Amino acid sequence: MSETSLIQLGAKDARITQALYGPNDQHLKRLEEELSIQLVTRGEAILAIGEASEIERAANVLQALEQVVERQQQISERDVLYAVQLEAAGKLEELHDLYDENIATTVKGKNIRAKSLGQRHYVSTIKKHDMVFGVGPAGTGKTYLAVVMAVAALKEGHVQRIVLTRPAVEAGESLGFLPGDLKEKVDPYLRPIYDALHEVLGVEHTARLMERGTIEVAPLAYMRGRTLDDAFVILDEAQNTTEEQIKMFVTRLGFGSKMVINGDLTQVDLPKGKRSGLQAALAKLKTVKGIGFVYLQASDVVRHLLVQRILEAYERTENEQ
Repeated sequence: MSETSLIQLGAKDARITQALYGPNDQHLKRLEEELSIQLVTRGEAILAIGEASEIERAANVLQALEQVVERQQQISERDVLYAVQLEAAGKLEELHDLYDENIATTVKGKNIRAKSLGQRHYVSTIKKHDMVFGVGPAGTGKTYLAVVMAVAALKEGHVQRIVLTRPAVEAGESLGFLPGDLKEKVDPYLRPIYDALHEVLGVEHTARLMERGTIEVAPLAYMRGRTLDDAFVILDEAQNTTEEQIKMFVTRLGFGSKMVINGDLTQVDLPKGKRSGLQAALAKLKTVKGIGFVYLQASDVVRHLLVQRILEAYERTENEQ
């Protein structure tokens, strides 16, 4: 049965109220959609129409987000949706922690922070372990956050260089068959990594560091026979490694180094019948002391809201099968 109730907000500053409501009340519209209620603004108060339990949830979410905005933090539609998810899980009080921990800043001075509890756990695990496996769907920020952490470690002097790699499975790992030099061959497969580097360091600074060899980008095959000391090493798209490749890679870890292995087990492009090296490594190494394992979920996706819903729909279908 529908009820009508007034949600009273504490903000007396119109700018805070406006930031909370969003452009053209977009944040309130998202809340209406998620909780199947109707919200009508009345200055610093909101008239809510709907189920009493859902109105109470809306009030909890709005009050939590209001506290975030009051601390000079910007919020987005995604923040609203994530706050609803946290409220449903009884973890709404943890929302504020996400805005307190800045990992780094972009070249434009914008703070970079974890956008979900899963991402925060991922960042924390990378800080605590020399080797970390990050597993989860596309859009959960695995590559981006690993690169940000690598740059932060380089700037703070914890490592001397950054090594970025991934299997070129689309080229059959046979890069010799492709035209052009090594950089031209590898670049298309490493675009997400370059995008993250450019956002944190800028295009010119990234290029300078690559010229000096401080940042090295290479296909996985080029890791064989090397020991990587004092380096932050990232293997992306690890689901497309073979068992032999990933064993070779993880045994490259040297002293003073950190290694992050990222992948999405739903996106394996290996030939039929070939077991993913990532899947094998997760099974074989799960009891090895000193390795961190983080499994990110669809709720950690930070892309368009529709992408998150699509992933959740696929997950439901796969679970039913």
